Amino acid sequence: MDVGNLAHPAEEVAPRLLGAVLTHEAPEGTVSIAITETEAYSGSADPASHAYRGRTPRNAVMFGPAGHLYVYRSHGLHWCANVVTGAEGTATAVLIRAGRVVEGEDLARERRGAKVETARLARGPGNFCQALGITAEHQGANLLGGARVALSEGEPVPAALVRAGPRVGVSKAHDWQHRFYLAGDPTVSAYRLSPRAKPSAGA
Repeated sequence: MDVGNLAHPAEEVAPRLLGAVLTHEAPEGTVSIAITETEAYSGSADPASHAYRGRTPRNAVMFGPAGHLYVYRSHGLHWCANVVTGAEGTATAVLIRAGRVVEGEDLARERRGAKVETARLARGPGNFCQALGITAEHQGANLLGGARVALSEGEPVPAALVRAGPRVGVSKAHDWQHRFYLAGDPTVSAYRLSPRAKPSAGA
């Protein structure tokens, strides 16, 4: 995809980010990960979005401009990385759920653990950030501006491999078909329905 053109609705950008590469040039080395799974969150129109109830200090980055990194802590344990999309002020973003390490595997393994299987190094949003070395320090990073954290085009992904399904682990609007992933890819995380999930209107 044209990673420089992210000012579109999250549900349009999310499948197009599959195959794109997120790179972090840290002092200890560089890790690059090709994205294999994403989820779209549509701001004030989406009950599962952090921006559903409006702007806060936590979610301010989501309100634009597109192409910046929104980082948050999940359950007080793991960092999660999101690519801000859409027109400025719409607060839409794409959660990066999983990927395949294409550069810096030794460093990614050092961060994740020596016994972690290769396919699991960046499987799941928390593991993705840990392998890449993303923390709150990178909140608001301009992914298109030549920063140490950058988004670039990767190998083209055949359209036949792209699948859509319900989002993982959210209790509201969980059944929206806003999760996108590469069929058969071992790095894609397992689907889990939240025990608090209830049927909702689709989008």
